[in-house]
Amino acid sequence: MKTLRLIYNVALRELLIIRRNHIYRFCMVVFPLLTMVFFTSLMDDGLPTEMPVGVVDLDNTSTSRSLVRRLDAFQMSHVVARYPSVTEARRAMQENKIYAFLYIPKGTTDELLASRQPKVSFYYSYTTLASGALLMKDLKTISTLGSAAVGQATMRAKGYTDAQIQTLLQPIRIDLHQIANPWTSYNSYLSTMLVPGMIMLFIFLISAYSLGTELKFGTSKEWLATADNRMVVAIIGKFMPQMLIWLAIVYGYEYYVFYVLQFPHLGSPWMLILLGLMQVMASQGFGIFTFGLMPSLRMSMSVCSLWAVLSFSMVGSAFPVMAMDGALQSLSWLFPLRHYYMIYQISVFNGFPLLEAWFHFAALAAFTLLPWLVIRKIKNAMLTYVYIP
Repeated sequence: MKTLRLIYNVALRELLIIRRNHIYRFCMVVFPLLTMVFFTSLMDDGLPTEMPVGVVDLDNTSTSRSLVRRLDAFQMSHVVARYPSVTEARRAMQENKIYAFLYIPKGTTDELLASRQPKVSFYYSYTTLASGALLMKDLKTISTLGSAAVGQATMRAKGYTDAQIQTLLQPIRIDLHQIANPWTSYNSYLSTMLVPGMIMLFIFLISAYSLGTELKFGTSKEWLATADNRMVVAIIGKFMPQMLIWLAIVYGYEYYVFYVLQFPHLGSPWMLILLGLMQVMASQGFGIFTFGLMPSLRMSMSVCSLWAVLSFSMVGSAFPVMAMDGALQSLSWLFPLRHYYMIYQISVFNGFPLLEAWFHFAALAAFTLLPWLVIRKIKNAMLTYVYIP
């Protein structure tokens, strides 16, 4: 009973600190909410649409103009200009006026009708990977449709039935299944990594900041005295209010993206609750552990910032971890966001049981328990260290 009373007193003291210090209000509520709205609104359409494309049509026949109209009708492509030469189209692409252009040489239609396999070229910029890949797909499709249209007209003139034409044009039919994200929505798989990653960044920083400010403002001994000099009680009481606030933010985010924006998820609501809890506790554990390794406000927050920023590269959403160098693959296990993302992919996005992701769950539990390794060092710092700006 006494322990609970001590935890309550420390927690009440922490709530008063949070109320007085505006940094907590902004970093724990305002900035996470802004991050959530910003990223989900940025990719609201799921895929980039109406990306500018140019055309160099030297053939200028009804067939070539039909190809251009079909290209413009695609959702992701928008023909914004027609150029008289490849040189001018290339210059426009270098000036970022267009992302790609289609080149139709003179005589293309005549060679198509004569079955001479004319050459149609398309150029696209891979400076931006997403736009380059999507426009390449549209340009390749339109080139295929052009040759198919001419072939279909030729075979109809020769008396082939529609079934025979279809068999000749497409001998093998493709049955495509895009698992879990059939819309190829960037919002569904990027926002669900970026927003939790940003929230974890704020948790890292606030955890180290709240310990560092006890030294900075000379209140560390008062904090320990409130906990009867019991460091475990002091840590639990200090971070319990923060954990509740972070849980409210995380669960609000999960409700917003999975139930308001209808992001795909096959996992149960209990899995989302458990994942949010482990996310918060592991992040707080890492922040406390970092301060314990180097009991300095500036150094601990710098390390937390560095580790959180590196997490976005090591998580594996943009570049697969399995394709990285062996040393980097091993290093990826040291980032809480990596384990969060893997549990999300396995148990929420694809709906597999938690047993399939048990190692990542155990890793988050290990991050939660990291403060036990440095708790004595933290106590020693609070009692004997002098703050150095």
